[in-house]
Amino acid sequence: MNYKTLIGLEIHAELLTNTKIFCSCKNEFGADVNTNCCPVCLGLPGSLPVLNKKVLEYAIMAGLAFNCNIARHTKMDRKNYFYPDLTKAYQISQYDIPLCENGFIQIEKEDKTTKNIRIRRIHIEEDTGKSLHDTSGDTLLDYNRSGVPLIEIVTEPDMNSPEEAYKFLEKLKEVLLFTGVSDVKMEQGSLRCDVNINVVREDGLKSNIVELKNLNSFKAAVKAMEYEIKRHIDLLESGQNTVRETRRWDDSENRTISMRSKETVQDYRYFPEPDIVNINISDEFIENVKKSLPELPDQKRERFIKEYMIPEYDAKILTSSKELSSYFEDIVKLFNEPKVVSNWIMTELLRRVNDEGITLSDLKFEKEDFADLLSAISQGKINNNAGKKVFRAMFETGKKPNEIIEQMGLVQLQDENEIKQIIISVLENNKQSIEDYKNGKQRAFGFLVGQIMKASQGKANPQIVNSMLKEIIDNM
Repeated sequence: MNYKTLIGLEIHAELLTNTKIFCSCKNEFGADVNTNCCPVCLGLPGSLPVLNKKVLEYAIMAGLAFNCNIARHTKMDRKNYFYPDLTKAYQISQYDIPLCENGFIQIEKEDKTTKNIRIRRIHIEEDTGKSLHDTSGDTLLDYNRSGVPLIEIVTEPDMNSPEEAYKFLEKLKEVLLFTGVSDVKMEQGSLRCDVNINVVREDGLKSNIVELKNLNSFKAAVKAMEYEIKRHIDLLESGQNTVRETRRWDDSENRTISMRSKETVQDYRYFPEPDIVNINISDEFIENVKKSLPELPDQKRERFIKEYMIPEYDAKILTSSKELSSYFEDIVKLFNEPKVVSNWIMTELLRRVNDEGITLSDLKFEKEDFADLLSAISQGKINNNAGKKVFRAMFETGKKPNEIIEQMGLVQLQDENEIKQIIISVLENNKQSIEDYKNGKQRAFGFLVGQIMKASQGKANPQIVNSMLKEIIDNM
């Protein structure tokens, strides 16, 4: 029988505010353990939380970017549960009146058609601490993360394959990066993804929904979903069903493992947070946030194609991050050949950046230097191959391109008389190749060009070489 997969996602994204959600402790990753804590984020008796206005602003910005409706009146709630890293045995979150509702993200399917994945809600809440397990079997607790502001993004079960879920996650990550509300670094825990998954048989029989946790990358999420789809189908085919539970993904064994039974809403005993007043949001506040929204990836992509006349493939790569798209536009302002700039960024620049594991802000040379190099190639001062050598030296040393060109002796030979003498010398030593070319063997011409470039130590202008060589042979 045929089966349909239903996938819904719950994504937690840490917000890039300077301070935590309910106190003035620093919101930063990598600080010494338990140094960014206070009575509020430790949940000590008598401490009172105060909502960070910037959290509200960033969450609304995310909601607007994802086409959500923004609540004018909302509140905070207590979500009660016990966990070792949750000091006060409850989490301040939102329950029945989320800040943002009824949004969507549009993805492109494999057949190039589009599909809207509905976002049920986006709400704000505080993060918990972090459990650290040492080699002796003891568990230590670091509360630096406790109280870090989160948005939880909950989708409808609109994704019907792991591939669709992957595309949704990529799009979501891209938009969050462009808005600047989160750095979405999964390796640091600032983006976390849980999956709710089940299958429906064509006769209407459903497997029970299973929640998947411990997904530390999008690749792991896809593998876990693929595994679960097969497990659900196999159980239904054998006359059994899945248990409604939470399972974790084990990368080493490539399988999901049961963690615990799935909690229900009633288990959390939600009630309004008594220490925080209800939140009233004005139209003016929302409008100001809307005005601060940057150009989003899809809009930027369309503009790049139209304004810079570059292919869709180039535009997709160049708008994959806010930093990269800004870098491209800054270079084009200095050297107005968009396709040339695009080619160099996508090949030479990104290859070296990725190999070295650095960011564009780590580059040793200035944007003006990059533009000067491209100008030197465009003006014929050096050829393209020499340009790659210069770029490598710029990347490694940070020196100016013209300084490197002079030091390496790469200035392109433009003097036609000098080039003509080199051509004549090569032709005198390769008479058979001249005959081969005249007899229709085009490869012979390419061989002669190569010999001329070799004789000039790669400095001769290739365009002059080609036209002059053809003219000389045709007149022989």
